[in-house]
Amino acid sequence: MEHESIAKSNSPIIAIIGLGYVGLPLSIALSEHYSVIGFDINSTRIESLHRHIDLNREIPTSILQSSKIQFTNNKEDLKKANIYIIAVPTDIDADDSPDLSYLIKASEMVGGLISHGDIVIYESTVYPGCTEEVCLPILEELSGLKSPIEFSISYSPERIVPGELMESLKSSIKIIGSQNDATSLSVKSIYDSFLYHEAQIVSSIMVAEAAKVVENTQRDINISLINELSVIFDKIGISTHEVIEAASTKWNFHPYSPGLVGGHCISVDPFYLIHKAKKVGHLPQVIAAGRRVNEYIPKHIATKVTQELIKQGKNPGNTKVLVMGLAFKENVSDIRNSKVIDLMNYLNDYSICIDTLDPHVASYQNSRNHYAQISDIRAEYDAIILCVAHDEFKDLSEQWFEKVSIGATTLFDVKGIYRKQLTDESIKYWTL
Repeated sequence: MEHESIAKSNSPIIAIIGLGYVGLPLSIALSEHYSVIGFDINSTRIESLHRHIDLNREIPTSILQSSKIQFTNNKEDLKKANIYIIAVPTDIDADDSPDLSYLIKASEMVGGLISHGDIVIYESTVYPGCTEEVCLPILEELSGLKSPIEFSISYSPERIVPGELMESLKSSIKIIGSQNDATSLSVKSIYDSFLYHEAQIVSSIMVAEAAKVVENTQRDINISLINELSVIFDKIGISTHEVIEAASTKWNFHPYSPGLVGGHCISVDPFYLIHKAKKVGHLPQVIAAGRRVNEYIPKHIATKVTQELIKQGKNPGNTKVLVMGLAFKENVSDIRNSKVIDLMNYLNDYSICIDTLDPHVASYQNSRNHYAQISDIRAEYDAIILCVAHDEFKDLSEQWFEKVSIGATTLFDVKGIYRKQLTDESIKYWTL
């Protein structure tokens, strides 16, 4: 007989494994209704949370001060929990294959903690089948328990939006896939405690896993189409943005904008689906092509910048460029998989000197790039590359761009923020 629902039989104690962009807001939302233990292996992270500081600069101190979460990096503190939610990072390795190292380690730890009747919920992005093929055997081996008779697992993928963590968490429609209906109903009751909309139960864990990677793969492919069109239209000599606006007058056209596709979801999840497709004997064409196009765009921009500098009679090795924006998207501090960094690496290959500027990123520096504050900016740049549409960058005057430039101003506006604002024809302007 399957075990009774923990969530319904008594008041659960919930342990959140991983306190990053997903785990921390989830801990806060659940702590409004349940006893919550927040665990992370990063001792610096735990120490800062004890001081009510989110080093990711996403959760205000006032919210952390009012929460009743027990933050810890001691796994012994998790033994009193009966619901375990794993929200650790799942990235890709140098070969673009899934890196499950954090997920496996978290499963090993939880496997040594769970007892009869517990539920383990996974939120980390994986390929279809991973939770049951990789994680479940680890839990069973280390716990000595058999699922779903003595414990059970569930999968409910995160739908967090960086920059809007708490609001996106509560307003999203969570989906839940479990080993059986009883587990799904238990997990649903937990998530429904803070969601604006009821969580939706799907038929299996694999369906929930697939839905997550498909959400971001679809977006990746759509943007890759527009990015490829931007390369074509650049060679033709027409505006991609104007073409999109014209095409949008058709009732069934879906507008997307060209740009750098980075971050922890859109630029990663397609590789998980590609990995699974190959495992079942299919070599995906469209998904892989979309990834190649979006991975190419940083090099495309770097090449355009270099060509323009040479056209102006300058030796790239003697030039200096200001890169505005380091985060992977606007108004966040997250630089994970930021394609701006890829762009800078390509510029470095051309021996171009780079200063970087981002009011949301505390600092960024390597051996070849210097991080600047707005107050440090002087008239010393041969070109400006505006990469990220931070609010702070949207209302700069033409005079500002001219002031920081050496000679004629050259602005590469990746997102097209200023394409309708500039009136000074002496400013050399380019956008995707």
